[in-house]
This record gives sequence, C-alpha cells and structure tokens, in this order.
Amino acid sequence: MANLPTLMYKIDLHTHSQASPDGALSADDYRRMLASGKLDYIAVTDHNRIDFAVELQAQLGRQIIIGEEITTMQGEIIGLYLARAVSAGLSLTEAVTAIHEQGGLVYIPHPFETVRKGITTPDLSSIAAEVDIIETYNGRTLQNKANRAITWAAKHKVPGAASSDAHGWIGWGKTYSVLLDAPTRENLLEQLAMATGSHGSVGIRGRLYPKLNRLRRRTHA
Repeated sequence: MANLPTLMYKIDLHTHSQASPDGALSADDYRRMLASGKLDYIAVTDHNRIDFAVELQAQLGRQIIIGEEITTMQGEIIGLYLARAVSAGLSLTEAVTAIHEQGGLVYIPHPFETVRKGITTPDLSSIAAEVDIIETYNGRTLQNKANRAITWAAKHKVPGAASSDAHGWIGWGKTYSVLLDAPTRENLLEQLAMATGSHGSVGIRGRLYPKLNRLRRRTHA
C-alpha cells in the first residue's frame, strides 16, 4: 500500500497589516494569501495594537494568530496568542511578564539588528529564560544575522522561526516555517523545534515598504 502524503503547514509569525503605521496588508490580502495555499497560518503582529488581528481572526478563524510587536524601552519584541494588547513603553522585563501573564508566547523578532530596534545581546541575555521563540530568519533582513540567531537558539534551547516581517503584498509568502501539525498555543514550540523553513526574501520593494507606507500616509494626510 502506498504511503499517504504527509500534510505540512506553512506558518508566518511576523506580518504587519494596514493598522500598523508602516504596514499595508489589508483583510483581503490575508484572505487571499490563505486561499492561495502559500501560507496556512499567519500571525498579525501590528505595532502596539491587536484590534485588527482580533477582527481578522473573527472573520477568518484560527488560521489568523493574534500577535503584537511591542515597542519596549530596550527594543521590539512580539507577543503571540494574545488576548489583550500590551502597552508600549514598558521595560523589556515588564513586557515579557505582560505577555506570559495572559498565556501568550514571547517571540524575539530581528534579534541583534539595532537599526530596526532589535534586542541587543546583553538585553536578550537578561531575558533568555523567558524567551519562547527567536526569529532565526527575517525576510526583510539587510544584514543577515541568521547564523548568530541560530547559534543563540541552540545555546539556549529555544526554537527558531523563519518569518517574513511583511509590510505589503510584494514578496510576501516566501519566508515561513513548515510544521508537521496544525499549530496551537500549546504545541507551537514543539512543532517549531522540528520545523523546516523557507528562507526567501521579500525583495527590494518588500524591504522599502515601511518607508513607502509612511510616506504615502503623510502625503494623503
């Protein structure tokens, strides 16, 4: 009897909708991406808010993960599977506590990239025991920190993820992690520990989206 094909689930844990000041992905964009099969699960991680993600999950279901990219005093971190927004301007430790107190997961985006408000090595070390996931590949990276992030993840036994950091449609759907089972809050860490990844780039336009989106908003203000 022939072996049945194994289902795999493509997940992107770092995207920005039009609710972010530098994002442009609409509800229709998320719907279209899921319908295309290029991604199966997507975290909406807008800057310092979760309202768009909450509304989108109500429309599209659990394929949308409610997240938030939080601006702390020491740089940006992401909370996943959130029930309520975490305030900007907290200390790194306070933000981590606020994520975990509501049952969320602490995800470190673009680590060591201080030009993009990434967490520095000393600050990351200070919360190492509280980190659930670290971004080992970012689709918008200009200076590849992947090897350093992979080394850190191995040293601290923290699962890594490949994510797009998409702020617009062009180039989206090329950077993601591939899981063997459908992700949940309870199994995501175990699934990522066994995951493979697609390390595509969002391209030049994808890297420039945040600046272009901010400029467009100022022009039309």
